[in-house]
Formats: sequence, structure tokens, C-alpha cells
Amino acid sequence: MSDDDKFLYADARATYVPEKGGIHPREASRYLSVKAPEIIGEALDQAKIGIEEIDAIAFSQGPGLGPVLRVGASIARALAYYFNKPLVPVNHAVAHIEIGLKITGARDPVVVYLSGGNSAVIAYIDKRYRIFGETLDIALGNLLDTFAREVGLGPPYVAEGLHVVDKCASRGKEIIEEIPYVVKGQDLSFSGILTAALRAVKKGYALSDVCYTLREIAYSMVAEVSERCLSHTKKREIMVVGGVAASPILREKMERVAERHGSELFIVPPKYAVDNGVMIAWTGLLAHKAGLRIRIEDSIVKPRWRVDEVDILWRD
Repeated sequence: MSDDDKFLYADARATYVPEKGGIHPREASRYLSVKAPEIIGEALDQAKIGIEEIDAIAFSQGPGLGPVLRVGASIARALAYYFNKPLVPVNHAVAHIEIGLKITGARDPVVVYLSGGNSAVIAYIDKRYRIFGETLDIALGNLLDTFAREVGLGPPYVAEGLHVVDKCASRGKEIIEEIPYVVKGQDLSFSGILTAALRAVKKGYALSDVCYTLREIAYSMVAEVSERCLSHTKKREIMVVGGVAASPILREKMERVAERHGSELFIVPPKYAVDNGVMIAWTGLLAHKAGLRIRIEDSIVKPRWRVDEVDILWRD
């Protein structure tokens, strides 16, 4: 185990992949509720400890899909109550940032958070992670996954380390002018891009060209708002987190942004860029050490809990 991983004692996972279409909240929650006992047991075996030796129970209180959040919260409440352990609420988006800081070694970056449910440009200022730009409708990951599903490219949406839209785009050559580029100040809008891209496919444009255009426009929009946040905050680091962070094409664009601003780029490895329990546990540890805990009766899930609503008690 490397020095960077000494905090990590267990990493047991179960990944829900729908047989067809997108993620259905009820089916996903059923899958997780069935898998939970097995995963908890596996994690304890990996760590070589009993649950009595654990100091606290952390859980994702939000944001996210309500039925899925309720499964995790219910299990956490039961464990905390039965074993008399403190219950620690964690914001899912904050957890993405904190595990990114831990894994990459970044100290005070502009955070580019790109996932299936969230897209935002964030920076830490005065005890909170402040949002400097975000999607006004759907997230970047949602754009890619929905387009792939509608045109028959997926699931699974990631193949050989690339999103299937990235892979298809590698064969594209032409930019389709009908697909819009939508940046409003430091905010982004992806729904119009999705509609225009699907319309272009129906009109008979080559799928590879549509993928190429969609990818170039969407990633360039992200690069633009990231650059604006760097200019505004004067920070000298950029960190990309979330499932879309794995894209090598996005990395190339962000490298150019970093170079122009004399900043260092950090990309969270795919294993920890996607949703995972380690990020919740690590952030829960930080919060627990800072004295944060919640009563079981107050631990209702928050599907729309924003990252800028969380006091970051463990940072100077």
C-alpha cells in the first residue's frame, strides 16, 4: 500500500448496471439493498476488524436519487443504533472533492466536477465550496449517457476506458453547425445540445460526426468556464473529479487551460472519480474528527443538497 493509500483499509464495491436504458431509481435501490450485507461483510474482512472497532458510521445524505439514498441511510441508521456509534452525514459532492484532494495531493484547486448527475466549477473560499458555474439543466454525464442510449451506442457507456461517445467521436471529422455551444456567464446548458444532436442523427448526419461535434462542444464549454474560474479566483491548481474525468480528450483540453494560466492539473483516477464508498468513508472521517454528527431522527436524506450549503469544518 502506497503512502497516499494508508488511510484506506477496505474498498468493497458493488456496481449497478441496468440491463437496458438508463438507471431506474427503484431497481437501483433494490439492487443495493440486496448487495449491502455482502459488501459490508467484505469490507470488514478486508480491513481485518470487527464492526465494534469502528468509531463512526458515515453515509451519503445527498444529493442523489432519493430511493438509492434511502437505502444507504437506512443501513447506516441501523448500524449506528445497534452498535451505538455516531452517525455522520456526508454530502456526496463534497466527498468527490475530498477524495480527490486526498488521492491527487492537490491543496487548493479549482474543482471541475463532472458526473452523470452534476456538472459544476467549484472553489473553496471561506469555509465552503463555492459554485462559480454549473449546469442549468442536465449534467455532462447525463448528456453523454442519454445520447448514447438514444442512438444505440450503450449501455455499457464506458468501453476500454473511453465513454462510447468519445470512442465513436474518434472516427468523426466534421463539425455540425446545427449543434449549439451554450455558455451563459459561467453556467452551462447541455439539454439543447442533446436535442440538436439527436435531431442531426435523424436528419442523416454521420453518427461519428455527431459524436465528434457533441464531444468537442461540450468539453470546450467545460474548459471555458473552468478558465474563467481560474482567472477570477487566481488559484494555481485545477482538479477534475466525477465519472467524466476519465476522458483523455477532456484531459487534453484541461491541460491547455492549465498551461495558459500557469496552473497544475490534477485528474482523479477513474477508480475514485466515479461514485464509491471510499469517498464517503474518507469525508465521514474528516467530518467525525471535526465533531460533526447527526441524530438518527434528523438524518432524513436530501436529494437536492447543494455542495455550497455545507460548512467545511475540517479545513483552515
